[in-house]
Amino acid sequence: MKCPFCYYEESKVVDSRSTEDYTAIRRRRECLKCGKRYTTYEKIEDIPIQVIKKDLTRENFDKDKIINGLIKACQKRPVSRNQIEEIALEVEKVLSNQMIQEVKSDLIGELVMERLKKIDEVSYVRFASVYRQFTDINTFMEEIRDLMNKK
Repeated sequence: MKCPFCYYEESKVVDSRSTEDYTAIRRRRECLKCGKRYTTYEKIEDIPIQVIKKDLTRENFDKDKIINGLIKACQKRPVSRNQIEEIALEVEKVLSNQMIQEVKSDLIGELVMERLKKIDEVSYVRFASVYRQFTDINTFMEEIRDLMNKK
């Protein structure tokens, strides 16, 4: 690691700690030449996950797409932004831990719905109606009946 001030290549680590979300390590370094301190972050290299969409096209996994979909489903509901981001992070962790390079969008939707159902049933039905592409009131009612029967 080069010092950003004098570009000397040797430094010593003064302090190390995990970031708040535990996805990286923050290191305070001190240049052995000029003595100035700077911060570096060490992060595990992610294996990019390809999402296989319903039309069989592929695109990179994007946690923000999950967050945006959840924000729409949870609009005017008692679901916090923190809970939404937690769902997206959990889904991302599940996929990363499986060490797979490709995943069907169906699996992602199911993982999101499984978590959302525990937080808010109305938001869950909203999300499911878009995700499962309800075509008429009967499929919508079927989902609500399934939800009520599982209670």
